[in-house]
Amino acid sequence: MQEEPNPIKDFLFDYLKRSEKTQDLTSQSKFTEIIENVLENCYDEVTLMGEKEESLGILATGLLHYLLTNALISSQRKIEHNGIQIDIIIPDLKTLEIDPKKTLIICIPKTIDKNTIEQKLDQLQKIQPVKDNIWLVSTKKLEFQNKTYVIEKKNASFSKIIYDIAQFVNVQGQSKFKILRI
Repeated sequence: MQEEPNPIKDFLFDYLKRSEKTQDLTSQSKFTEIIENVLENCYDEVTLMGEKEESLGILATGLLHYLLTNALISSQRKIEHNGIQIDIIIPDLKTLEIDPKKTLIICIPKTIDKNTIEQKLDQLQKIQPVKDNIWLVSTKKLEFQNKTYVIEKKNASFSKIIYDIAQFVNVQGQSKFKILRI
């Protein structure tokens, strides 16, 4: 299945490919710094490419896909399970079905409408009964019990997400490589 072109994703991956600093940070597994660098250099332009929440949601999804791949953390993205759309699942659907405690779902709503997000989180909880294993990425701090990462240009809690994911994976014993020793 071929994904349709997306100007925000194209912009992000073009930036990642051209930026020597990002390539240097990637080779050193400095994922927090990569996120901070991308947000510093891409945030403003991405928010001009469409509706802010949707644009930043696409940026967050693309960046997480890039980081998870480079950190050798097994994941699936943009998949459907029992009619429910999942943005990112770590490690995969098979593990979710066998042992939800070892599975993390990252929800990246492309809105800040609290009711819409609440409905999405309720849907996800039908397939992931461990509420603590459903994390949220948003453009502003919202009052949910779920662990929430905010994607902002400066002081973004989002920059810590890959560290937290690596910790989750290492604690759950899923990482065969233990690339990220945390």
